[in-house]
Amino acid sequence: MPIRVQNDLPVKEILEHENIFVMDEYRAAHQDIRPIKIGLLNLMPLKEDTELQILRSLSNTPLQVDVVFVRVSGHVSKNTSTSHLHKFYQSFEEIKEQKFDGFIITGAPVEQIPFEDVDYWDELKEIMEWTKTHVTSTLHLCWGAQAGIYYHYGIDKTQLPEKMFGVFKHHVRNRRIPLVRGFDDAFYAPHSRHTEIPLEQVEADERLTILADSKEAGLFLCMAEEGRQIFVMGHPEYDRMTLDAEYKRDLSKGLDIQMPVNYYPDNDPDQKPELIWRSHANNIYTNWLNYYVYQTTPYDLEGTPF
Repeated sequence: MPIRVQNDLPVKEILEHENIFVMDEYRAAHQDIRPIKIGLLNLMPLKEDTELQILRSLSNTPLQVDVVFVRVSGHVSKNTSTSHLHKFYQSFEEIKEQKFDGFIITGAPVEQIPFEDVDYWDELKEIMEWTKTHVTSTLHLCWGAQAGIYYHYGIDKTQLPEKMFGVFKHHVRNRRIPLVRGFDDAFYAPHSRHTEIPLEQVEADERLTILADSKEAGLFLCMAEEGRQIFVMGHPEYDRMTLDAEYKRDLSKGLDIQMPVNYYPDNDPDQKPELIWRSHANNIYTNWLNYYVYQTTPYDLEGTPF
């Protein structure tokens, strides 16, 4: 799939090196097709890492995707330069009159803070409400999924006794639903979080359909409104070394952090982690784009009510 990005986006060179077809703005302007328009609200601190991971995940279908990076105005990023944000990102105010085929809300390292105490919570609520009328399907990731379920369905997150950290085995439910088409009965996915949405509360809410869960990690994947809202509790977009970087970062700070489970061969952090979740991670994004964005969205977004 061609991914359209700005000509000088730093991660463009990495994607091209991985043989991912990245189309610059000049070439995209000469294509006689309407690309799928995806907004990415990037709440992660290392924004360029997340850009690379998400763009990589969106690259596995023949659809052309036009990605718009979105930022919140109510928070000052400490880990991404202001020049990068202003050059490659748009504020919600700048895009809120537009309509999108799909929209992604990422996780954020604020899970141990009550939602109402997050400095951009009011703006995020406005964005989540806006997705109901301006987006065909919204994909929420990790803390973004917890925030979405809390805002839309009133189910609050709960604190875990210890961090859910590592690569966990999951099982598919509701196999007939297209979002999990092509999944094996069991699959793996990374988690890195201190809180969870209680599985039993989601099971009790008839508005939500659980598609995958884990004995160890709990709820992983659920959806509502026939795919208008999709919630992923882990980080399927993570690359091979993301958990390694988090673990060694926290060790260097002297934090009490356990080794990520099911991650290092022989539990030896000096060994290269095995990448055992990429195929199912790709399936999530491919199925989302195909069944809940491309096959559902109107050709002309403007003037078409959702």
